[in-house]
Amino acid sequence: MGFNCGIVGLPNVGKSTLFNALTQSQAAEAANFPFTTIEPNIGRVSVPDARLDALAKIAKPEKVLSTRMEFVDIAGLVKGASKGEGLGNKFLGNIREVDAIVHVLRCFDADTPADPVSDADVVNTELMLADMESLQKRTNNLIKKSRGQDKAATAELALVEGTLKLLEAGEPACKLEVSLEDAKAFRMLSLLTAKPVLYVLNVGEDDAATGNAASEKAAAMATSEGAGSVIISAKIEEEVAQLSDPAERGEFLESLGLTETGLDRVVRAGYALLNLITFLTVGPKEVRAWTVENGATAQQAAGVIHTDFAKGFIAAETIGYDDFIRLGGEQAAKEAGKMRAEGRDYIVKDGDVLLFRFNV
Repeated sequence: MGFNCGIVGLPNVGKSTLFNALTQSQAAEAANFPFTTIEPNIGRVSVPDARLDALAKIAKPEKVLSTRMEFVDIAGLVKGASKGEGLGNKFLGNIREVDAIVHVLRCFDADTPADPVSDADVVNTELMLADMESLQKRTNNLIKKSRGQDKAATAELALVEGTLKLLEAGEPACKLEVSLEDAKAFRMLSLLTAKPVLYVLNVGEDDAATGNAASEKAAAMATSEGAGSVIISAKIEEEVAQLSDPAERGEFLESLGLTETGLDRVVRAGYALLNLITFLTVGPKEVRAWTVENGATAQQAAGVIHTDFAKGFIAAETIGYDDFIRLGGEQAAKEAGKMRAEGRDYIVKDGDVLLFRFNV
């Protein structure tokens, strides 16, 4: 299970500036010409979670550890990328390896007026063309295998042909209705337009709190596609990232009419985009957040901490976060009857405070 988002967009939309702010580094050189980022830059960032601080006040642990996710800064795509223009094939390959796409759109005027919907269409068209080429390359081999009564090839061919028909109609692969039986085979196609998308609407500093007409159009487009969207000013986020004092950060944001950084919203939205949830562990040594896929069982969650926890699973002693905070800790929650012993098939909920019992 992966936790990485690829940051894509046309050149000069603020991708590398966003990445620099996300990772609080200058690893990606932000410059005013295409292909500044020749190799993808990778940064791991903490997922903001105020629950950790609240738990730490009660448990007073030696350390507090947040869960993390990965962002990959991929060089700007251009029209013709699917045909190799501007080193396009290399960059499309980098996108293929990520789990979700963060698509940055310019919603501020520069040398030309902002036109985020048109910009999005350029990138999305290149991704669809790349998917079409990838599927067409598979077709002949699958036809031969299906003629030889290969049932798996026949099923995959039906998926490929259905997806090609959709793409040729100008629709992304994610619009294809796929049965549970075919879901794994569909994922194995590694289609760019099957990946979940979050649009980051990069506005000027004066529009960071409210957005503008361009970001409104882009947000409406995202909604129509079933995608998410977040408004940020990448320039402001880069400035905020350079302030190490939390109080100073808070004052700076307040002066701009902001209550939190746009980056916090981007990371949380990316986390949700990947269909991930957080469970928590609390002890004297550490309070820690852990990541599992939504729908994970208690045994699978135990395995995220250590494979031995999953192999020797006995039970997951479970307290809801709200009960833990309201009652003031594990012992009080237990005495109030709010601690439950859940079995291996229990579906973990976001915010569950878990203590695993196991025997190896």
